[in-house]
Amino acid sequence: SPWHLMMSLTPSRGCLLDLPWEDILVPHILCHLPLQQLLSLQRVSKSFQSLIQLYLANMRCFDSSQIGPAIPRAAFVNLLKDNEVLQQLALQNCSDWLTDRELLPVIGQNHHLYQIQLKGCAQLSRHALVAISLSCPNLRQLSLAHCEWVDSLSLRSLADHCKALEAVDLTACRQLKDEAICYLVQKCSRLKSLSLAVNANVGDVAVEEIAKCCPELEHLDLTGCLRVKNDSIRVLAEYCPKLRSLKVKHCHNVAESSLSILRSRGVELDVEPPLQRALVLLQDVVGFAPFINLQI
Repeated sequence: SPWHLMMSLTPSRGCLLDLPWEDILVPHILCHLPLQQLLSLQRVSKSFQSLIQLYLANMRCFDSSQIGPAIPRAAFVNLLKDNEVLQQLALQNCSDWLTDRELLPVIGQNHHLYQIQLKGCAQLSRHALVAISLSCPNLRQLSLAHCEWVDSLSLRSLADHCKALEAVDLTACRQLKDEAICYLVQKCSRLKSLSLAVNANVGDVAVEEIAKCCPELEHLDLTGCLRVKNDSIRVLAEYCPKLRSLKVKHCHNVAESSLSILRSRGVELDVEPPLQRALVLLQDVVGFAPFINLQI
């Protein structure tokens, strides 16, 4: 493996480090090693430390889960301080330590980011989203799930500057109401995937605007959006021919009368047809019942 190769070729032999760093070592060997092992490799010698710093400065993808949940704040800052070429940044569930102070410098110097994952980063503020919108014009995918600091003004900034967005996760962003969602989809008409789950403030107005503005929509998550009703689901069926999946669990005002249209088109739904649901419930009550024909 590349790891054993590197550890066997010690600096004293002069073999590995004599290879071209930027042309060979960084793109063809170091890229195969887990980030945790690269950080350990820094301690071998000053030459290896310089090599790893070069690698970190040229890294295209940073995923905090490769290091583990206990990544120290200072370590994160040090790892990315020289990097200006990041394309993917995943910092999900770093809520224990990640604040604007650590994130904003990274966002500010990386203008090629097209994928950002901030799920559960609860200590950030609306300034983080404004910084993303101003620095990342090529952003395609953004997860802000369980980031309750996202508000309508910061989402408006995102919509104004990141019009190439294709996937946005706003699960449990409870400050957002219909008006903010409408503004987002009016500006970002290329959206293919959108989650508004666990937001009781989102209703038919937003869903109908999503349908009319996003003809490329493939996946929509409305789980727990209690104000969504049948009318907007029918509009969704009419305007979104590419829809492949729709989640409406716990949307108590959405019934089979609207879902059947999508069901007949093969759209994946997370709610069973009423008959199937009744049969399952009946089986739960009476136990296994061979006289029930599930093919009805």
